[in-house]
Amino acid sequence: MLVTGATGGIGQVLAAELAARGGRMTLTGRRIDLLEPLAEKLGGRAIPADLTDPEAIEKLLNEAGEIDVLVANAALPATGLLTDYSIDEIDRALDVNLRAPIIMAKLTAERMAARRRGHLVFISSLSGKAASAQASLYNATKFGLRGFALALREDMRPHNVGVSTVFPGCITDAGMFADSGATLPPGVGTRSPQDVARATIRAIENNLAEIDVAPLGLRLATLAGGIAPTMSAAVQRRMGMEKVTAQLAAGQRFKR
Repeated sequence: MLVTGATGGIGQVLAAELAARGGRMTLTGRRIDLLEPLAEKLGGRAIPADLTDPEAIEKLLNEAGEIDVLVANAALPATGLLTDYSIDEIDRALDVNLRAPIIMAKLTAERMAARRRGHLVFISSLSGKAASAQASLYNATKFGLRGFALALREDMRPHNVGVSTVFPGCITDAGMFADSGATLPPGVGTRSPQDVARATIRAIENNLAEIDVAPLGLRLATLAGGIAPTMSAAVQRRMGMEKVTAQLAAGQRFKR
């Protein structure tokens, strides 16, 4: 199994839970100081890679060898007004959040299809199903990932290769939301990194197309956002969600 973004908080939990299920782990990320100790702890391999480098992806996959399960978890925060982003920052978000998963899927799926087994998992976000103010770039990458994964799932079905997408909401203790220090309005619930990991395992074991990781209320609000986006935007304004995304942007700025 190959997990990208393994040095992040959610990535570390994903790797640990998958290893506990018997997976032979190959972990990748940019922070070698965190990557190697984690891989050693889980009895796996560490392959550092910067997914903004166009040549790094193919090199990573060649070094990783045969992969039965790819968990594309790596992502950059991209919340904030588009006008606040430099062109380089836009390119970085597009490269890591969308281009890298697509290229990794292409190269990995070819080998999986030849073997007639394997599974591709994309860790996305509820921001890939419903748009929010001050998140246009992040929404773009996550909406794009969803469309890509759903279409790829149909393409890979005849080859006995599964494709799943996991959509976390607000996750405590680790990940972009937790790291930002943003506070949610009353009544908006959260889930844990362990919930994301369990959902990922369930998606793989049952070949689920999509699975949301959020309380019922947030899942229903996301569904409404997809059906009636204008009404959803008005509800978000009334709830003060723009303040939340502004807090996210401020807390994540240094990670762009």
